[in-house]
Amino acid sequence: MTLTITFWLICAAMLLLGVLFVVVPLWRGKVTNNEVLRDAANLEILRDQSSEMAADLNNDLLTQAAFEEGQQELQARLLSEVKSTQAVITAPRNPAKVLAMVLAVLIPVSSVGLYYKLGRLDALSPQPKEQIGSDASGIIRSETALESLEKRLSSTPDTPEKTEGWLQLGRSYAELKRYADAVRAYEHLAKLAPNESQMWTEYADAYAMAKGQTLIGEPTKFLDKALALDPKNTTALALAGSAAMERGDYAAAITHWQTLVNLLPADYPDVQMIKDGIKTAREYLAAQPGGKEKLAKLPTLPDAERMVPNPQAAVSGKVALSPALMSKVSPDDTVFILARAATGPKMPLAVLRKQVKDLPLTFTLDDSMAMQPQLKISGFDQVVVVARVSKSGTPMATSGDWEGLTAGVKPGTKGLNIVIDQQVK
Repeated sequence: MTLTITFWLICAAMLLLGVLFVVVPLWRGKVTNNEVLRDAANLEILRDQSSEMAADLNNDLLTQAAFEEGQQELQARLLSEVKSTQAVITAPRNPAKVLAMVLAVLIPVSSVGLYYKLGRLDALSPQPKEQIGSDASGIIRSETALESLEKRLSSTPDTPEKTEGWLQLGRSYAELKRYADAVRAYEHLAKLAPNESQMWTEYADAYAMAKGQTLIGEPTKFLDKALALDPKNTTALALAGSAAMERGDYAAAITHWQTLVNLLPADYPDVQMIKDGIKTAREYLAAQPGGKEKLAKLPTLPDAERMVPNPQAAVSGKVALSPALMSKVSPDDTVFILARAATGPKMPLAVLRKQVKDLPLTFTLDDSMAMQPQLKISGFDQVVVVARVSKSGTPMATSGDWEGLTAGVKPGTKGLNIVIDQQVK
């Protein structure tokens, strides 16, 4: 606010200086009366002629009669050509002063009008803090930005549209190891998206870190909910296996981790570590009374479908900004191009981040851009592709953003044409 006031004060001072620079010289200028000057010149000429005639008379070049006749003629010309003294005394109207008064009004009015038309009134207004410090994955690292985002989310009633905001807040707090704050964010998220497997998984992880790094208790319940919603959630399977090991339920640990191994690609970096964990769990189970019998009863789990990105599921097309919006957005405003399920979870399945100055552009969204391993384009029958100019710099739709979107399309659809022309209410 202080910066804005200072800016306007400086503008007012410069405007006043400019007006004075133009108006003062015009106001002080004197008018040249051409008629008075012409009369004075004529008078001087007549005086010169009278002096010449007197000299000629003294030199005997003129007779007395000719001199007197010439003097009479000069007096007659003087009376006919020289204006009355009243004409000299009456001052003419100064048009420069009239122009000065007109410009004194016109310059400020036109300057302010042009700024309102061509300038940016919000250029010095505080920008949404959550845009500052947010990296390409949406993690916010600025303390001020985090406080601003949480305050904005908490100041209005919870709605399903705020899911992305609370998710970003929870992940950002967890990334900064502020686990208690992350738990608070996931508590809100659980009310908005209780059927999201990945949300319960991340909630369990943050809760465990905030409560002494133990998965026993509430984190285990959260993981059970996650796996009930999505038995193939690899992160939930990994954590559930660790929770089972922590409480001594080695059979459950083996089951979870074996399922995880079957889901992961063969070249996954941590596959061997997981297999070593399964081996350790088997040894512990075999060492328990009756453990060998339990181990023998564990079913041999078949290989599940491997989670390899399917290039045939990519969606692609072109995004452009409506010409009518050129003056309403900034070239540096963030543009998100994302795919989400047509029905089901509203969390983005794939996200591409650009800026307004990059438009128009061609895009491709595929499984490699997934924000969550378990939520991919290839896992849904239909997706909606959204292109949004985000003033806040976050994927969450905010009132005042501009967007364009498709109807539900099948994964693998190409040639989509999206025009950003709708304002988010």
